[in-house]
Amino acid sequence: MNLAKQKLLAVTCALTTALVWGLMWFPFRALHEAGFSTAATSLTVYLVAAALGVVLFREVFRREARFEFILLPLALLYGWCNFSYTWAVSEGQVMRVLLLFYLSPLWSALFSWLLLHERLSRIGWLVIAMSLGGMMVILYRPGLFAGDFFSSRADWLALSGGISFALGNVLSKRAHALPVALKSAMVWLGVAACGLASLLWRGQLGAELGLLHGEVLLIVLVLGVTLLATSIISMHGLSILPATQVMTLMLMELLFAAISAYLLAGERMQLQEWIGGTLIASASLLSGHIVQKKPATAAKLAVITEH
Repeated sequence: MNLAKQKLLAVTCALTTALVWGLMWFPFRALHEAGFSTAATSLTVYLVAAALGVVLFREVFRREARFEFILLPLALLYGWCNFSYTWAVSEGQVMRVLLLFYLSPLWSALFSWLLLHERLSRIGWLVIAMSLGGMMVILYRPGLFAGDFFSSRADWLALSGGISFALGNVLSKRAHALPVALKSAMVWLGVAACGLASLLWRGQLGAELGLLHGEVLLIVLVLGVTLLATSIISMHGLSILPATQVMTLMLMELLFAAISAYLLAGERMQLQEWIGGTLIASASLLSGHIVQKKPATAAKLAVITEH
């Protein structure tokens, strides 16, 4: 396959990933409304993805699987990231959730500065300013500073998910030598663990799993296979395209989500959400240049493309 065809395939992979995640809110919400909770969905769907992934990449696991302590915080952070996202889109406005989640470049810049002692470029500080401005525009309402900062639980979940995703990306720099399949499996198991912990805490494990039949079981299996397939094709795109181009293409997720939320749920964005979303999306486009490059060479950053 020549280079042009490889790049076209990689672009297609990135756009397909954006499309899948732009539509993923719908089956999650459908299961939630059918009485199958977010916790049960996370537990079952991500266990399916993990099991299929281990079987499919069994040779990779047999040759390269090893335990390193960094896998535990990565599983926790990425696990909460995906769990909180699923929870948020199940009960909140889709585009509001995605825009608040897409504040992750803001948190990535701050964590890189605070934890890795990386010097932020002027663009990095601009990303912080634009992201903060976008967040304030989206969240602003009369009485905002009277103590009621977040209007819904979905806001908290979306923001905490973006923070977890950003911190996980910063820590993953220290786990660059571990195989992608192993890190992906730990992500999936982390999400499943969050779901299991929630069900055990509420004493609903048996009751929820009792609903796992018929249409619910079919949707769970399809979602598990879809998540695994999406992870594989997104990694292919990342292996060929520059990270900045992948980020640009992945922003199409916002467009796909906006269209699907309007058509399938009748959700419309207000003017302040359009303004805030434009600031956040623009900051995301610049996020590949938040750190000052070293004079000799620019370090390559591999990011796990999971929600």
